[in-house]
Order: sequence, then C-alpha cells, then structure tokens
Amino acid sequence: MQRILSSQLPAHVGATVRLAGWVHRRRLLKSVAFLVLRDGGGLAQVVVTAPAVRAQVEALTEETVVEVVGTVVANPAAPAGVEVVEPTVRPLGPPAVPPPFDLYRPVLTAGLSTQLDHAPLALRHPSRSAALRISAAAVSGFRATLDGQGFVEVHTPKVVASSTESGANVFALDWFGRPAYLAQSPQFYKQLMVGVFERVYEVGPVFRAEPHDTARHLAQYTSLDVELGFVADHRDVMAVLRDTLAGMVATVADRADGALATLGVTVPEVPAEIPAVHFTEALTIAGAPPSEPDLAPAHERALGEWALREHGSDFLFVTGYPMAKRPFYTHPDPARPAYSNGFDLLFRGVELVTGGQRLHRHADYLAALAARGEPVEPYAGYVDAFRHGMPPHGGFAIGLERFVARLTGAANVREVTAFPRDLHRLTP
Repeated sequence: MQRILSSQLPAHVGATVRLAGWVHRRRLLKSVAFLVLRDGGGLAQVVVTAPAVRAQVEALTEETVVEVVGTVVANPAAPAGVEVVEPTVRPLGPPAVPPPFDLYRPVLTAGLSTQLDHAPLALRHPSRSAALRISAAAVSGFRATLDGQGFVEVHTPKVVASSTESGANVFALDWFGRPAYLAQSPQFYKQLMVGVFERVYEVGPVFRAEPHDTARHLAQYTSLDVELGFVADHRDVMAVLRDTLAGMVATVADRADGALATLGVTVPEVPAEIPAVHFTEALTIAGAPPSEPDLAPAHERALGEWALREHGSDFLFVTGYPMAKRPFYTHPDPARPAYSNGFDLLFRGVELVTGGQRLHRHADYLAALAARGEPVEPYAGYVDAFRHGMPPHGGFAIGLERFVARLTGAANVREVTAFPRDLHRLTP
C-alpha cells in the first residue's frame, strides 16, 4: 500500500490508507485515545479504541516516527474534516527523546535563543516550518517571474580575491596560502554576465562581516540578485523589481496558502505603480534634517507609515540617494550629479531592496575609483571588462529573510531563518 500524506486524506474517505510521520500529540481519554500524526502535508487525527493499540499509543513519546494503517472517515471536527479509525500503529524507529519544548502547542513558547539552540527541533513546529514554506514559495515566484521575462539564472563564486563593495567588512580566509574573502554580493559577476546574457539573476548566500546585533541583520543571508542590460535609467530597473515582487507575492498566496493560514497572514497588494519619492523629499517626510546623508531606521518607519496613509501602499521607493552613500559603480543622476540613479525599496517601513543604474563606461570606472582614492588593481578583472563594450544596465538585490520577516510580521529575522549565522551564532 502506497503511503499518502495527511493533506490527501479527504480524497480517500472510505478507503484504507497508510500514513507515516511523527507523533505530534497523544490525548488519552477514558474510552478512546487520539493520536495526532504530523507529516509533510500537515496533521492527521487517528482514533484509537482497540485496547492493544491503545497500549502501544500510551507507550509512544512525542516525535517518535510511526506508520499508521487505517480507514478514513468523515468527521467535521477533525483536521480537514476527516480522521483515521481502526488503525494499526507500527513504530519506524526507537522511542524519541522528548524535545525540550512542546511542539504540539499552538504557539511555540520557548524563547528565541532556546529555539535557535535546538533549531532542528524548533523548525518542526508548524509556525516555524510555515515561514520556511513561505520562503520557498517566494523564491519560486522570483525565479518564475524572471524566467518569464527572458532572464537567465547564473551561479557566481562565493570566494573572491578582493572585497566587492570597497569595504573592510569581509570574512577573510586562507585559499591555498593566498588571501581570499567570502563574497559580500555577486555584484561584479552579475554585471559582467550582462555582457553575456543581457538579463541575469542569482539566488545565493552572501556574507557580511558587519558587527550588527539587531533584529534585522544576519552575517549570512540569502540574496535574490537581478541585473539587466539596455536600460534607459534606474526607472526601468524599478519596473522589473515591481513585477518581480508581484510575482513573488502571488506565488506565496498560491503555493503557501496553508502556511499563511497557520500564521494568520494576508499577503499585501503590490501596487501597479509603487509610489516613489526622492531622497530629499523623504528626509522632509520623515522629519529629518536636510543634511542627513542616509535614512535611519526611524526615518524608514516614518516613511512606511506615510506611504500607507497617503497611498495605501506597503511599499515605497526612495530614489536619488547621495552619491557619497552609494558604491563607486553607481551611476550619478545626470541632472543632479551629487545624487545617484540609485534607489531603495521600503517594505512596511524597513529597507528591503537596494538597486539602481550602474556605470557602464570604462573611463567612468577609472574616474570613480580615482575620485574615491581607490586603486584600480584590486578590481582590474572587473573594470577591464568595460573596455570591451557593456550596455547601460542596472539591477537590485532582495534580502530573502528580511522579505519573509516583513511579510509574516516576525519581530526578528532569525524567526524565519532555518539556521541563522550572526555575530554570536555559528551552530547548529
């Protein structure tokens, strides 16, 4: 008999089926016992009345892996309106050591630090696994949307010879006796691949040796990177980003509807045109001094509230960041050279995406590096490619964990990360 998942039970009413999964919970009443089985499809209620089977169930511990064979009957009070009766129960392994917290309770009551210490177990809780299902659906929507627009997925090195962003916040390592670094982003490589495919994207880890200890930062996170050629300016990039977000949200709604229901989450609407404000206007809206070179988290929150109040939008573009706060490869605004053709996208008052138009002329790269007092040599392999003809191009990067945290309302990005790596955590 082929195994089915708990989610498939409603299609088998009246039939004998085989389930397998974990003992999620046991409820032992006087005349009947209930075994709640958890598998990859959800939860199934198994009704036990036979004394011999009841004795087996009483001896089981939560999280023991078992096989159940029984008959499916309709019961509106059971999960999905069905339950399994007249079962046989067979352990598929030794009795499990009970976890240090109750996984059967609706809310995982253990503190976040305890959850992370015992991540392989905490992730079994429906609320934690639901966030990861949403994450998987978001990546699927990201890929599908860009595939539909002629993008090619690429895979770039995560060990590099120099830092990507001209900064010191990199993880150094020994590469066969030579210094090397974990990549801060695939920025240089995805730009170079525009010269091959015109439109590219990548899903992969990036590493930031920044000593942040906040609810929104990780030292390793998943970056959804996009780069496209033959753009007029950053607004073409923003249009692709808008469509990409809409595709991600739609796929989450379609493929992770059960996970959304578990968390009580409703996906946001991505406006046909996301509202946008220039950086100088954003400072005014946020009540910040006009001399501020960047937006602080409090400014982002104020802007998010303004976008929701004035435009009914959970999303807001802030364009024209000062060139002084953007990487050397950023294209300046031709009309206002002190400001860039770069942007951030705020999602519910938190920066989610950074992007913009890039320089594409070799001479401009030499001038940009010289203006910042940077030598060309560390970037020679990158900069040299622009001698051989590169189109006007731009791109963006979405932080996956931050996107899922904002979507689900998680207070800490670690709540939606399977095995987070930060300033303090390298295990499990």
